[in-house]
Amino acid sequence: MKPFISCVLVILITTLVINTVSGQQNLTAKQIIEKADRNMQGESSISTMTMTIKRPTWERTVGFKNWAKGRDLAMTLVTEPAKEKGQTFLKRGNDMWNYIPSIGRLVKLPPSMMSQGWMGSDYTNDDILNESSLVQDYTHELIGNEDFQGSKCYKISMIPLEKSNVVWGKITIWVSTSDYLFLKTEYFDENQALIRTETAGEIKVLDGRKIPTRMEIIPANEPDNRTIVLIQSMDFDVKIDDNFFSQQNMKSVK
Repeated sequence: MKPFISCVLVILITTLVINTVSGQQNLTAKQIIEKADRNMQGESSISTMTMTIKRPTWERTVGFKNWAKGRDLAMTLVTEPAKEKGQTFLKRGNDMWNYIPSIGRLVKLPPSMMSQGWMGSDYTNDDILNESSLVQDYTHELIGNEDFQGSKCYKISMIPLEKSNVVWGKITIWVSTSDYLFLKTEYFDENQALIRTETAGEIKVLDGRKIPTRMEIIPANEPDNRTIVLIQSMDFDVKIDDNFFSQQNMKSVK
């Protein structure tokens, strides 16, 4: 290779690297959260998962399927165990319902129930139904860079806006700098006391996207308890009609 051409290539590659790194550094904390959230959510999605609830003396597994479209529409169908199979949860805007097939009853969930554990797990109803928005309901501050499980991460502090009706008093999130993945999240109450820690791993490519497929939550005051969610499949940007997310469909969705 001629010296001149080699020199030009070095300059071009160096410039590209500098511009890429500079572009990453210029992202605001909110933009980092938005990018990671969009990577995990998409415009819409259909997923199948299992959730294992572990306690010192027992454990059980719940299977479910989830449909989501934006932040305002979500449907979750419990597929196992047999006792809870067919139970459905629906979110439309700020309204949420639970259909219980064993008694043929449709129950509207009040906002006060958003902080309660979903199906007896360490996940809240808010987590499963995506009630609050990490992007819109909080202020964001980049407070540092830390490594987590071998990945370089942005460490971001999030405080809820006064107008936001959210469960948490503060959230601290570690987002990988390379792929913009949520790898660790700490949740605090209004008094800034740590309530639970969520970690993510087993990174895989599902429907063309690299995402964590294993999430684990450990409550701070009960370290022997944990809830583990495994994602079996996830399809992004699927066409789902808004009418799919209806109270009538809760009784027949499969």
